[in-house]
Amino acid sequence: METLLLMNRSLLLSLSLLLALVSTASCKKTATDTRNDKNIAPKKESLGNFNADSAYSYIEKQLEFGPRVPGTDGHKACASWLEGKLRETKPDTLIVQRGEVRAYTGARLPITNLMASYNLANPNRLLLVAHWDTRPWADNDAVPANHSKPLPGANDGGSGVGVLLEIARNLAIKKPAYGIDILLVDAEDYGRSGGFSDNGDSWCLGTQYFIENLPYPDGLLPRYAIVLDMVGGRDARFSKEYTSHTQAREYTDKIWKEAAALGLADRFPDRVTAGVVDDHTFLNEAGIPAVDIVECDNHITNSFPPYWHTMQDDMSNIDRSTLGDVGKTVLNLVYSPKI
Repeated sequence: METLLLMNRSLLLSLSLLLALVSTASCKKTATDTRNDKNIAPKKESLGNFNADSAYSYIEKQLEFGPRVPGTDGHKACASWLEGKLRETKPDTLIVQRGEVRAYTGARLPITNLMASYNLANPNRLLLVAHWDTRPWADNDAVPANHSKPLPGANDGGSGVGVLLEIARNLAIKKPAYGIDILLVDAEDYGRSGGFSDNGDSWCLGTQYFIENLPYPDGLLPRYAIVLDMVGGRDARFSKEYTSHTQAREYTDKIWKEAAALGLADRFPDRVTAGVVDDHTFLNEAGIPAVDIVECDNHITNSFPPYWHTMQDDMSNIDRSTLGDVGKTVLNLVYSPKI
């Protein structure tokens, strides 16, 4: 730490001298000097047509069903709607996995995973993942009476789905160069609170079920996966989550470089933050390199957003600009000529 501090002081001194020289030179700049400005690289063009208003409306629609807790009427109705929206995009195949998982409480949960596949003939595939269920208990709420209430799940449960549905809408218009699978997983948020004495296995039950019942031919797993979780918050910043950085570094760097090329380095700062248990945890364990784009270094909490697992996880905390920045970045990877 001390060595780093000394290096920073030395760097600041050098920068101060450099700025002084630049400032002096700028006073003598002539009109002919402006031709050098043309050498500044422009922002990379956005591929496709990601509409943040559309993604926002998909989140609103999910909340109209109420909390999407497995086994409830709202959950069942939302599953039907999600299936219909994916079918509208005319995927090559739409797999609907229906099954039952056991929660750490002992409850048997009926779950539905949905996977829409595009350009199915191409064995080189990118898997895009978001969970669509919501937590049954607002156990992080400041009001103890809310701890037994299911939360709305606008950001945690709704935002990733909203972005992926908008990407699916684009895929209905323009075919990608390689294969894309969009997976909406269930029962991610039914896990044990207050630590991970169970190694985190009580979370991401839908993804664990998906892995146990992989719909891919042997040996033909996706090249990598991107998980979107809590990607719609106001002023959200997405640092490189630790597990993504260590277990899928090549693809983590690829995503963050794409964001920087689009002029979104502030939204995707090039720093590593703490690891979290999420759907990518189990995908990595199953041999699919997976990157989690998740807000887990909020500027107020240095962790998840302050409304995480509270009744305030509603549309008031969803920002179209955040949805747009995440969506444009992922869509550019979807339409990249090479996986």
